[in-house]
Amino acid sequence: MSKDELQPRRLVYGDKTFAQQLDHLLAWETVSDTTVQQIVTDIVEQVRTRGDAALLEYSNRFDGLSATEMSDVSLNKEQLANALENLPPEQRNALEVAAKRIRDYHEKQVQSDWSFTESDGTTLGQRITSLDRVGLYVPGGQAAYPSSVLMNAIPARVAGVEEVVMVVPASHGEVNELVLAAAALADVDKVFTIGGAQAVAALAYGTETVPAVDKIVGPGNIYVATAKRMVFGQVGIDMIAGPSEILVISDGKTNPDWVAMDLFSQAEHDEDAQAILISQDAAFLDAVQASMNKLLPAMERKEIIQASISGRGAFIHVPDLGRGLEVVNRVAPEHLELSVENPEAMLPHIRHAGAIFMGRYTAEALGDYCAGPNHVLPTSGTARFSSPLGVYDFQKRTSLINFSAKGASEAGKVASVLARGEGLTAHACSAEYRINK
Repeated sequence: MSKDELQPRRLVYGDKTFAQQLDHLLAWETVSDTTVQQIVTDIVEQVRTRGDAALLEYSNRFDGLSATEMSDVSLNKEQLANALENLPPEQRNALEVAAKRIRDYHEKQVQSDWSFTESDGTTLGQRITSLDRVGLYVPGGQAAYPSSVLMNAIPARVAGVEEVVMVVPASHGEVNELVLAAAALADVDKVFTIGGAQAVAALAYGTETVPAVDKIVGPGNIYVATAKRMVFGQVGIDMIAGPSEILVISDGKTNPDWVAMDLFSQAEHDEDAQAILISQDAAFLDAVQASMNKLLPAMERKEIIQASISGRGAFIHVPDLGRGLEVVNRVAPEHLELSVENPEAMLPHIRHAGAIFMGRYTAEALGDYCAGPNHVLPTSGTARFSSPLGVYDFQKRTSLINFSAKGASEAGKVASVLARGEGLTAHACSAEYRINK
């Protein structure tokens, strides 16, 4: 096999070192090194204290701009509408179909207020309110992501967010028209053509021009991720996203070309993306590897795919698909394809996955663009405790408590005992004042 051919590492379930090999394969450190930390700390502090001036300075330095005032990096709704209006019909139609499917799905997630009344007249409940303003970070590095605009902005709007502010880096002043058109379609209010840690800092603290937001969502590079972690607490964040991941578990009866291309679909994101295939059929693993080498030369991003597959990809041979599902739960993948005859039968055994694509015809790429569910998903094993981005990320839950006189008297007796047990006398007295003697 030549050095240019793909040869994913092979892991065999049951080998003595299988667990250690799997741990090594999955290891990913999302925490930046001290150099990146210091750079981001300086940027955040400068933008926090100097506002627009620092924002323009860093944008000119890092993105090759020549902006002298904030109007040079600001776009209004009319400019966004023009981008949408001038799209080729095929692209506009695709955006509109995707937007409708995403909106229809997320409208099902909207939560409502609820309450119940106890026998003594006490009412307890929950109130749902939306965030006032959110910031959307859209990457602008190796590729343009209009789909990310739709996936982040539409749930926010469905949730009732009043204002959506988008930042997108514009290398040398160039912004992808599809991204701007998607912003128009998703009803984004303000767009600033800035990126990096400086954009995150601006959204978190506000500047003379960029309004401070309540939450920042959207993926970015290590500097963006570090800045999001740094400003958390000042604002909310969605997650610290790692590289894209796909895990395909197959019974060996799917077209090998389909599976190979599904693996490529995530590997082409960047060199650190991870593509894993699990099967009980060793011959099928060989067939998919052959398909990968056959299909790779035609890929525009073949160097990235090659680096991803060689560096972090793997084929795992298991004795049966039941053992394969054990591995799935250990990996807790961002994207999981069940490329099998009866995917529904597997669902009860899957505990951890960001999104599950069921059956041979459900390519993960459909989820990236137009299936409807959100493509912002937990990575790096965080599907063990995290969920996809959704309407609920843009809404808050507030508890409602309304005691009747009788209810306050009875509950006050309980609170008094517990408060005095904790040594909190004022708590106890506050409750006791309302106890009927």
